[in-house]
Amino acid sequence: MSVISLTVNGNPVTVDVEARSLLSRVLRDQLSLTGTHVGCDTSQCGACVVHVDGKPVKSCTMLAVQAAGTDVTTIEGLARDGKLHPMQEAFRENHGLQCGFCTPGMIMSAVALAEHNPDLDEAAVRKGLEGNLCRCTGYQNIVHAVLDGAKAMRG
Repeated sequence: MSVISLTVNGNPVTVDVEARSLLSRVLRDQLSLTGTHVGCDTSQCGACVVHVDGKPVKSCTMLAVQAAGTDVTTIEGLARDGKLHPMQEAFRENHGLQCGFCTPGMIMSAVALAEHNPDLDEAAVRKGLEGNLCRCTGYQNIVHAVLDGAKAMRG
Protein backbone atom coordinates (compact mmCIF):
# COMPACT_ATOMS: atom_id res chain seq x y z
CA MET A 1 0.00 0.00 0.00
CA SER A 2 1.04 3.56 -0.69
CA VAL A 3 -0.35 6.77 0.67
CA ILE A 4 -0.88 9.42 -1.99
CA SER A 5 -2.04 12.99 -1.74
CA LEU A 6 -3.74 14.84 -4.57
CA THR A 7 -6.40 17.46 -5.11
CA VAL A 8 -9.75 16.20 -6.39
CA ASN A 9 -12.36 18.71 -7.48
CA GLY A 10 -10.58 21.42 -5.51
CA ASN A 11 -10.34 19.40 -2.30
CA PRO A 12 -7.09 17.99 -0.90
CA VAL A 13 -7.31 14.21 -0.53
CA THR A 14 -5.02 11.62 1.02
CA VAL A 15 -5.77 8.00 0.23
CA ASP A 16 -4.19 4.56 0.68
CA VAL A 17 -3.81 2.78 -2.65
CA GLU A 18 -2.29 -0.42 -3.90
CA ALA A 19 0.50 0.04 -6.43
CA ARG A 20 -1.67 -1.48 -9.16
CA SER A 21 -4.83 0.55 -8.42
CA LEU A 22 -6.19 2.48 -11.37
CA LEU A 23 -7.16 6.12 -10.90
CA SER A 24 -10.68 5.33 -12.13
CA ARG A 25 -11.17 2.72 -9.40
CA VAL A 26 -9.80 4.95 -6.65
CA LEU A 27 -12.11 7.78 -7.73
CA ARG A 28 -15.15 5.49 -7.83
CA ASP A 29 -14.51 2.97 -5.08
CA GLN A 30 -12.54 4.92 -2.49
CA LEU A 31 -13.67 8.50 -3.07
CA SER A 32 -17.27 7.68 -4.11
CA LEU A 33 -17.05 9.84 -7.25
CA THR A 34 -19.14 7.51 -9.36
CA GLY A 35 -19.64 9.95 -12.23
CA THR A 36 -16.39 8.63 -13.66
CA HIS A 37 -17.68 5.60 -15.54
CA VAL A 38 -15.65 2.52 -16.43
CA GLY A 39 -16.86 0.97 -19.64
CA CYS A 40 -14.00 -1.07 -20.96
CA ASP A 41 -10.83 -0.94 -18.77
CA THR A 42 -8.81 -0.84 -22.00
CA SER A 43 -8.93 2.88 -22.92
CA GLN A 44 -11.24 2.25 -25.86
CA CYS A 45 -14.48 3.96 -24.79
CA GLY A 46 -13.55 7.23 -23.03
CA ALA A 47 -16.29 6.98 -20.38
CA CYS A 48 -13.64 7.42 -17.67
CA VAL A 49 -12.10 10.69 -18.88
CA VAL A 50 -11.10 13.11 -16.11
CA HIS A 51 -8.80 16.10 -16.15
CA VAL A 52 -5.39 15.68 -14.56
CA ASP A 53 -3.60 19.01 -14.22
CA GLY A 54 -6.02 20.39 -16.81
CA LYS A 55 -5.46 17.69 -19.44
CA PRO A 56 -8.00 15.00 -20.38
CA VAL A 57 -6.87 11.55 -19.28
CA LYS A 58 -8.56 8.18 -19.57
CA SER A 59 -8.42 7.31 -15.89
CA CYS A 60 -8.61 3.56 -16.56
CA THR A 61 -5.12 3.80 -18.05
CA MET A 62 -3.50 5.76 -15.23
CA LEU A 63 -2.27 4.26 -12.00
CA ALA A 64 -3.46 6.15 -8.94
CA VAL A 65 0.13 6.50 -7.72
CA GLN A 66 0.89 8.40 -10.94
CA ALA A 67 -1.72 10.97 -9.89
CA ALA A 68 0.07 11.77 -6.62
CA GLY A 69 0.53 15.52 -6.32
CA THR A 70 -1.79 16.33 -9.22
CA ASP A 71 -5.02 18.27 -9.52
CA VAL A 72 -7.82 15.97 -10.72
CA THR A 73 -11.20 17.21 -11.90
CA THR A 74 -14.08 14.79 -12.40
CA ILE A 75 -17.52 15.41 -13.85
CA GLU A 76 -18.71 16.14 -10.31
CA GLY A 77 -16.23 19.02 -10.10
CA LEU A 78 -17.45 20.95 -13.15
CA ALA A 79 -20.61 22.46 -11.65
CA ARG A 80 -20.09 25.51 -9.43
CA ASP A 81 -22.38 26.89 -6.75
CA GLY A 82 -25.25 24.65 -7.84
CA LYS A 83 -24.98 25.79 -11.47
CA LEU A 84 -24.07 23.40 -14.27
CA HIS A 85 -20.90 24.04 -16.27
CA PRO A 86 -21.77 25.55 -19.70
CA MET A 87 -20.85 22.26 -21.42
CA GLN A 88 -23.09 20.26 -19.06
CA GLU A 89 -25.91 22.71 -19.73
CA ALA A 90 -25.34 22.43 -23.50
CA PHE A 91 -25.57 18.63 -23.36
CA ARG A 92 -28.84 18.95 -21.45
CA GLU A 93 -30.28 21.56 -23.79
CA ASN A 94 -29.23 19.76 -26.99
CA HIS A 95 -30.26 16.28 -25.84
CA GLY A 96 -26.63 15.16 -26.19
CA LEU A 97 -27.27 11.95 -24.28
CA GLN A 98 -29.58 9.01 -24.18
CA CYS A 99 -28.55 6.33 -21.71
CA GLY A 100 -25.97 8.69 -20.17
CA PHE A 101 -23.19 6.15 -19.71
CA CYS A 102 -20.72 7.90 -22.01
CA THR A 103 -21.83 11.40 -21.03
CA PRO A 104 -19.36 12.18 -18.21
CA GLY A 105 -16.38 11.23 -20.38
CA MET A 106 -17.84 13.03 -23.40
CA ILE A 107 -18.34 16.21 -21.39
CA MET A 108 -14.87 16.09 -19.84
CA SER A 109 -13.32 15.56 -23.28
CA ALA A 110 -15.49 18.30 -24.78
CA VAL A 111 -14.49 20.82 -22.10
CA ALA A 112 -10.80 20.18 -22.78
CA LEU A 113 -11.41 20.36 -26.53
CA ALA A 114 -13.21 23.69 -26.22
CA GLU A 115 -10.57 25.13 -23.87
CA HIS A 116 -7.76 24.31 -26.30
CA ASN A 117 -9.53 25.10 -29.58
CA PRO A 118 -11.64 28.26 -29.50
CA ASP A 119 -12.55 27.96 -33.20
CA LEU A 120 -14.33 24.63 -33.14
CA ASP A 121 -16.38 23.48 -36.09
CA GLU A 122 -18.23 20.22 -36.64
CA ALA A 123 -15.22 18.45 -38.16
CA ALA A 124 -12.95 19.49 -35.28
CA VAL A 125 -15.49 18.27 -32.72
CA ARG A 126 -15.85 14.90 -34.45
CA LYS A 127 -12.07 14.53 -34.67
CA GLY A 128 -11.60 15.67 -31.05
CA LEU A 129 -14.09 13.12 -29.71
CA GLU A 130 -12.72 10.13 -31.64
CA GLY A 131 -11.59 8.49 -28.38
CA ASN A 132 -15.10 8.59 -26.89
CA LEU A 133 -17.66 6.00 -27.90
CA CYS A 134 -21.43 6.35 -27.69
CA ARG A 135 -23.69 3.44 -28.53
CA CYS A 136 -26.98 5.31 -28.38
CA THR A 137 -27.03 8.76 -29.93
CA GLY A 138 -25.48 8.68 -33.38
CA TYR A 139 -23.33 11.64 -32.22
CA GLN A 140 -25.24 14.43 -34.02
CA ASN A 141 -26.74 15.93 -30.85
CA ILE A 142 -23.41 15.48 -29.07
CA VAL A 143 -21.68 17.53 -31.77
CA HIS A 144 -24.34 20.25 -31.49
CA ALA A 145 -23.96 20.22 -27.71
CA VAL A 146 -20.18 20.60 -27.88
CA LEU A 147 -20.43 23.49 -30.33
CA ASP A 148 -23.03 25.26 -28.16
CA GLY A 149 -21.07 24.50 -24.99
CA ALA A 150 -17.86 25.85 -26.52
CA LYS A 151 -19.68 29.02 -27.55
CA ALA A 152 -21.07 29.45 -24.04
CA MET A 153 -17.61 28.86 -22.52
CA ARG A 154 -16.22 31.68 -24.67
CA GLY A 155 -18.87 33.98 -23.25
